[in-house]
Amino acid sequence: MTLGERWELLVRWAPQLLEGTLVTLQLVGIAVVVGLILAIPLGLARASRHWYIQALPYSYIFFFRGTPLLLQLFLVYYGLSQFEMVRQSALWPWLREPYWCALLTMTLHTAAYIAEILRGAIQAVPPGEVEAARALGMSRRQALQYIILPRAIRIGLPAYGNEIILMLKASAVVYTVTLMDIMGVIRTINSRTYQYEMFFLVAGLIYLIITLLFTWLFRRLEIWLKVDASRKR
Repeated sequence: MTLGERWELLVRWAPQLLEGTLVTLQLVGIAVVVGLILAIPLGLARASRHWYIQALPYSYIFFFRGTPLLLQLFLVYYGLSQFEMVRQSALWPWLREPYWCALLTMTLHTAAYIAEILRGAIQAVPPGEVEAARALGMSRRQALQYIILPRAIRIGLPAYGNEIILMLKASAVVYTVTLMDIMGVIRTINSRTYQYEMFFLVAGLIYLIITLLFTWLFRRLEIWLKVDASRKR
């Protein structure tokens, strides 16, 4: 196949590739934002000194960090449908759709990792800052809201950015439940054109571009937070 024919083939499938890219970005974007919301109470509980508060979030985090995302996706997509109570529930119209199953799995998966990032960041906050807040008369809630969490966010931001990139790459497994993300579209194109090498390289380029964009955005955010913290001091 000549270069011109390859280019014509790429242009012909460009709309489908764009749609697949948007599906991937949507899945990753929603998963990491909702996952962060879920991770905050999990991370706070994990940072507790009491074992009975840590127990439940620890079990959750241990499961989702200790098993592959692909297995978790199959358990949600194929496993939940085996239960009659699930099929009869109000959630079944969503749980039978591959998009919502993939989104649910990715959200629960990344929440476990983000919770551990948050726990480590909270424990990395200098004790002197916490003691100073308590000396000023702040309650535990106020110290957590105004001192500990803002500091922990700045500490954990680089790791959170890495987690988003890891979720972007991990999202490549969702095509296995017939979802037309980047890899789902690539699989369809390859089955019709047999240009495996060309379109796998295209997929790799798309992932690289998105990764570079995320990396740049988080570097700018880190710089902004450092400048903002310097001004407050």
